[in-house]
Order: sequence, then structure tokens, then C-alpha cells
Amino acid sequence: MKSSLMIALALLASGCLWAQDSETPPPADAPVVVKSGARIPLALINSVSTKHAAPGDHIYLESVFPILVDGKIVIPVGAYVSGTVTQVKRPGRVKGRGEIYIRFDNMILPNGVTRDFRARVGGIDGRAFEDLDRTEGKITSEGNKGGDARNVGEATAGGATVGAIAGAAAGHPGMGVGIGAAAGAAAGLAGVLLSRGPEAVLAKGTQLDMVLDRDLAFTPAEINFSSTNSGQRLVDTGARPVSQKDRGKDNVPRLGRRYP
Repeated sequence: MKSSLMIALALLASGCLWAQDSETPPPADAPVVVKSGARIPLALINSVSTKHAAPGDHIYLESVFPILVDGKIVIPVGAYVSGTVTQVKRPGRVKGRGEIYIRFDNMILPNGVTRDFRARVGGIDGRAFEDLDRTEGKITSEGNKGGDARNVGEATAGGATVGAIAGAAAGHPGMGVGIGAAAGAAAGLAGVLLSRGPEAVLAKGTQLDMVLDRDLAFTPAEINFSSTNSGQRLVDTGARPVSQKDRGKDNVPRLGRRYP
């Protein structure tokens, strides 16, 4: 009986010691890791579009929301990220939409610590009119079928009006309307065939999600931001993006730039 009690006490003591060991915190100098696949919200500092961009062009962004690991801020607001335009395809004159591919290359924390990687776009501003293929990271411009039909319709109506006036002057108003409408439709169709579709435009302030392709490990000293201005940002993301039909109107708010 006594031996059984001693064994039970020994087992209880060993269990308590095991529980204490399992709750031992990691060493103070243990690295803090942002795991591969983490999404980091960014905002563009410069603008990029399929009209002006070329493969190899650089883009610049900053983080807009802090990334925490175990309650510690690892990537604060205001960290800089640079990237590269890898592919560009302008929209066609008859069909096809503008396409652009972006790769994220490195990050600079507010205290000067840097990390290199090869990350992709995993999300795009919900207010943007561009589309994102999350698998390939391809950003595609909005379609313009409605705009093409509107242009042809407006040209047809304008031609009909001019034809009616000319026909009335010649004593044949009905014939003038028909001829004018046909001419207007032809002119509108020619304009559609000669003009390109909408460009893919990511304006300054557009928000993108970066998806990490690898773990990013930092020592505690590397994520000490006590002597930095972390939390300060360069760009305003409050204005809404502009649709294709509104571009060029001066009374429409833009994300930091005027569209071409």
C-alpha cells in the first residue's frame, strides 16, 4: 500500500514537471517568423498602367496594416515594398483586354531591416474596376462592350439628326434620316475598330494584397521599432478608383493621379 502511494506521488510529481516544461516560453532571442502564404495589405505609391508600363519597370508600395505574430508587430504600417512589372499586354483594337503581371521583390522595414522574396498579387482593391486572376496573379482591365455599343448608338443618332436637317432642306426628310443614320453607324463602327479597349490602370493608392512565397524570419532586434516613425504613410487610399467611362472627367475624384 505504501509503495503504491509512493509510485502515485512520483507520477504526479513527474506530470507537474512535464507540464511546467511544456509551458516554458521560447528563448528571448528566438526568431519571429511570418509564415509563407501570409497576406500583407499594401498600397501603391506610384501608378502603373498597360499604356505606359513595360516589363522590368519598378513599382513601389507601402504596407497599410500591421502584421502581428504572437502579439508582436513584425511588419508595421509604413514598411516599403518594391516590385517589378513582369508582363504587359495592351488591349486589342477589336477584342481583348489589357493585362499586367506584377511580382513583389523585397521589403524595407521602417528601421532599415530588409528582406528579399518573390511574392505575387493575391488580392486587389474591392473598389477597383480591374479583375484579378488569383492563380496566375494576372490583372486585367475592365471590358468595354457597353461603351462600344454606346459610341455606335451616339454616332447613329447624330448622323440621323444631320441627315434629317439636310433631307428637309432638299425636300426629302425621310430619306435624309435613313442616309444620315447609316453614315453615322458606319462612322461609329469605324471608330470602335480603330480604338483600343480599356487599359488596365492601377492608380496611386490602389490597395493590393501581397502573398508571401516563403517564411520571413526576424530576430527580436530586427523588429524593434521604438526609434522609428513606423505607422506613418505616404499615400491616401480614401478616393475611389475611376471607371473607364468616367476617365477624363475633371469632377471625378481620383486615387492620386489623373488618368490619361
